[in-house]
Amino acid sequence: MKSVPELVEGGAVDLPAVMAVMNESFDPRYGERWTFAQCAGLLPMPGVWLTLARVGDAVCGFALARIVADEAELLLLAVRKDAQRHGIGRRLLDAFLSGARLRGAEHFHLEVRDGNPAIHLYESAGFTLAGRRRDYYSGDAGRTFDALTLAKFEPPRR
Repeated sequence: MKSVPELVEGGAVDLPAVMAVMNESFDPRYGERWTFAQCAGLLPMPGVWLTLARVGDAVCGFALARIVADEAELLLLAVRKDAQRHGIGRRLLDAFLSGARLRGAEHFHLEVRDGNPAIHLYESAGFTLAGRRRDYYSGDAGRTFDALTLAKFEPPRR
């Protein structure tokens, strides 16, 4: 990656670029990919925000999140294959955490397929295993994969 991406707020107009990143980043054999309709239906809901990693006009990564009361959930995080291993995922995760804190979050959650290499990223940011959803993802050829729920708690600073 030659240029450092800037992180910017995204919206519905950015969904085609988001879908392109997601389609490249999420291997269909695992069943993790969201549809355009799922993303479009969620974006206008209260407490939902989208962060884009851009180099010029090109989106190379994104994070989709929501907050309800003091609980924030990272719904999706993806980085284009040719932009992976350059710290973009870490920057998007940090932006999720800081954005959630600014919105009043103390509890942070996410869900990830068991075996996804991104688990190491989440653990390095202080997330720990909170639960397992057996056979949650439906992949190719009828295969299923467990989802791990990870959580992090940060009491308010006084």
